Amino acid sequence: MEKLNIPYPIVVEGKYDRLRLLCVCNAQIITTDGFGIFKKHEKLALIRKLGSASPIILLTDSDGAGKLIRSHLTSALPKERIIQLYIPKVEGKEKRKATPSAEGTLGVEGMEQKLLYDLLVPFENSERVEMAVSNPLSKTDLYRDGLSGAENSAERRDRLAAMLELPSGMTANALLAALKMIITYEEYERLIEKLDEQGI
Repeated sequence: MEKLNIPYPIVVEGKYDRLRLLCVCNAQIITTDGFGIFKKHEKLALIRKLGSASPIILLTDSDGAGKLIRSHLTSALPKERIIQLYIPKVEGKEKRKATPSAEGTLGVEGMEQKLLYDLLVPFENSERVEMAVSNPLSKTDLYRDGLSGAENSAERRDRLAAMLELPSGMTANALLAALKMIITYEEYERLIEKLDEQGI
């Protein structure tokens, strides 16, 4: 089964959900860290920013916790920017867990790959994803440009984030993921020139 190319960011609850989806698609996949999304304002700000540039796919678990997280995100994003996808309620337990979830149902990580593939296939658009995937921006660039590994890297990241209306306090990895989605490499280089002109 060839992987799908999904042009829209996909929001899931945890890292194992993300890993499961990466088996069936190439996409920018963001985790809420479970209920962490209620406390991590910078993560919500990042999702909002991505939603201003592209529709967002919400794919949370079908249990009560998943519904709460979905409701929180739905209230924080413009309705016309949200693609709501749902997994079926399937009784069972993920292999890595010692006990079933509170409701005894499988989450995204426990879904069969074919089911996830079928859910996402209507949203494939290889041209847009290839543009994002082909963006050569890397952690090496961030290091070279003083956005990681330097004494003032956090300040430079915050200044660059402010230029793009992204949240402050982003890690180098989080900033890189956002940049690859919303700007081209050439636009990145111009922003770095502005930072350098400001003496930051």
